[in-house]
Amino acid sequence: MSKGTLQQNPFAKLLAVAREVSFVRGAELVRQGEASRGAYLIRSGTCEARVALPGGGAMTVANFGAEDMFGEMALLERGVVSATVVATANLDGWFVGRDDFRAIVASREAKAQDVQRAITKILADKLRALNVRILEYPAVEDPPEVGEVPTADPLSGVKRSRQVSFDWKAFLPVLPFFEGFDAHEMDELASLGKVIELPRGAWVFAAGLAASAAFLVVRGALEVFTRSDGKERRVAIAGPGELVGYVALIRGAPHGGNARVREACCLLEIPRAGFMEIYEGNSGATVRLHHAIHRSLMRALAQTNTQLTRLISHARLTDSTRKAEELEAALAGQVVRAEVSG
Repeated sequence: MSKGTLQQNPFAKLLAVAREVSFVRGAELVRQGEASRGAYLIRSGTCEARVALPGGGAMTVANFGAEDMFGEMALLERGVVSATVVATANLDGWFVGRDDFRAIVASREAKAQDVQRAITKILADKLRALNVRILEYPAVEDPPEVGEVPTADPLSGVKRSRQVSFDWKAFLPVLPFFEGFDAHEMDELASLGKVIELPRGAWVFAAGLAASAAFLVVRGALEVFTRSDGKERRVAIAGPGELVGYVALIRGAPHGGNARVREACCLLEIPRAGFMEIYEGNSGATVRLHHAIHRSLMRALAQTNTQLTRLISHARLTDSTRKAEELEAALAGQVVRAEVSG
């Protein structure tokens, strides 16, 4: 989390529902393997996150000091603590429980929305960083690159419409993305965009290009992947109800990966301006959109963790101990990993 005065820290807005905590040097704030309960904001002192290694001993994977926060993922979903956090000096701070945070979110208080957006940005940055880290380690199953990468918007000139070859609106209520939305909230978001039908193999966006929209898969599937050293690394297969391209919009950055059609598909394209207007608003649709994005980020992080675990296993099988330890540090550096169902 970025440094600054506590007043400038978006998480300081949680202090109204936080309780003060103090720990002496050597005390454990959280323990690896236990259920996560909430997040900690440090006022003074320092602590470090340590992960137990399979062969014994521990590795330090993160350090925290004044105005840092950790465990923010636990405010959104239930999960498991993936590292033990130990005070390395006498520490004072605050603890925010998940239930208390959800109570202020339910009341639609502006400060809770600000904190949710800050947490979403942290998770999006974390996902991007983890995927970049994974690319540093080749996997035996990575296939060779297929086709040229577009150097301009591949959807430029593609027809957009409100009417396509089937009743796409009838699909929306059953898509996982719209879980919890009422009819009005669903229509508020869907009315912002238009639909696109694309054949297998068509590109939707490419790494490095400006992000101009988010895409909801209504039918068919997209493959999200990265490229490095002549190889492709699949990040995810996005089927009906999955939103893609939104991480770049939230981060205000170019696309970090590529997306192309795996199965002929219909996409709901939501332009950046409309998407961000709802995302940064305070309506019922805003609350639902935040929840949908959090679910999507949790699934994406879980998929990335699966890739990390597979690379760690391969490294240990090939006696690449240092590589395995580096990957374990990346995996455990999250401190809390959410449990994702489905």
